[in-house]
Amino acid sequence: MRRRFTFPKIFVLALAIAAAAPVHAMPQHGTSTLAGIVLGADGKPVANASVTYQSGGGVAPHAVHTDSNGKFSVSKLRADIYDVRASSQGVYSDWQRNVSLRTGQTKTVTLRLTHSPTPTPAAAPSQP
Repeated sequence: MRRRFTFPKIFVLALAIAAAAPVHAMPQHGTSTLAGIVLGADGKPVANASVTYQSGGGVAPHAVHTDSNGKFSVSKLRADIYDVRASSQGVYSDWQRNVSLRTGQTKTVTLRLTHSPTPTPAAAPSQP
């Protein structure tokens, strides 16, 4: 005897399969904004500096650039804790860690470029 599947049985079966499938997190967009200014060692705004930010939730780092006045703004972020750093022409700021954004909040940071990469010392010639 052949079994007949009716629409309600197929629908319930499809729901059961969907419920058992793994759920992958989709990128979430929020309502928070991270903004700020990048200043050079001389205290002047730095145009076109790269600003890297990463959430504490493990989302890959992202980067934006400052405008001609050294300002940047990243909107539509979800509420989370972020780490932020700036760089320009081989000079870096310290990481500003644990910048907490709440839903709907705009947080402003000031990043100062003060660190150059440590030069690698030249290798000493080996003695025979």
